[in-house]
Amino acid sequence: MATRAQQTSGAFGAYDAHQNTSSDAQRRADKWMIAGTLLMGTAILGFIGFPLFLRGLWLQKEAAKAGLSVRPLIVTLIGYLVIIDSALNSIGWTLDLIANHTLINRVITTSWGAMVDGGYFWHYNELWLGGAGAPGEKAWEIALIPVVFCARLAAAIGFLQMKRWGQQWLIVTCWMGLIVWVGYNTNMTIFADVRYAHVTFPVWGWWLYDIFYITPFLSIPYLHTVNREIFSD
Repeated sequence: MATRAQQTSGAFGAYDAHQNTSSDAQRRADKWMIAGTLLMGTAILGFIGFPLFLRGLWLQKEAAKAGLSVRPLIVTLIGYLVIIDSALNSIGWTLDLIANHTLINRVITTSWGAMVDGGYFWHYNELWLGGAGAPGEKAWEIALIPVVFCARLAAAIGFLQMKRWGQQWLIVTCWMGLIVWVGYNTNMTIFADVRYAHVTFPVWGWWLYDIFYITPFLSIPYLHTVNREIFSD
C-alpha cells in the first residue's frame, strides 16, 4: 500500500499536471484571440481578426468542457472587448493627432468624416495643431489617449491575467469611460451643425457606430458583482 507521503505527493503531482495542461490550453486559445484582437483593433482588418478571435474562444470553451481550469468566459469577453475599444480609440485619435498630414490618414480620416462625422472633414488640417477641426476634439484627444485608453489597455491585460489590480483598475477606467461616452456624445450634440451637416450618414450613422462604445455599460455591473476572490494578488 502507498504511504500517506506517496499519496500526497501523487495528489500534488496530478494537480501540477492539471495546472500545466490548463495553462497550455489557455495560452493556445489566447494566441488566437490576441491575434484577432490586434487585427480588429486596427478598425480596418476586423473581418480577418474576428474569425481568429472566434477560433480562440472556441478553443477556450473546449478546454473548459474538458475539465481544465481556464479563465471564465465572461472575463475573456470583457477583457478583450475593452482592449479592442481602447485600441480603436488610441489608434484613430493618435493618427489624427500626430500623423494628420500623412496621405493615408488624410484619405481614410476625411473619408470617414464625409460619411459620418463632419468634424473630421470640416476645415481638416487647418488648425495650428492639424487634424480634426471640430470644436473640442483636440482637447478630448490630448486628455484621453494617455490617461484613459492607455490605462484601460493596461487594466484589461491585468484583468485577463486574473490579477486583482486588473479587476480594480478596470472598474476605475470603465467609470472613466462612462464619463467619456456621455461627455463626447454631448459634444457631438452641441456642435451638431458642424458634425452632422452634409455627411452621408448623419445622426443615425453616428449612433450606429457608437453602439460599440457601450463597453462601460456592459462591464460595470459584472465588475461590481463578481466575487473578487477569483482574482489573485
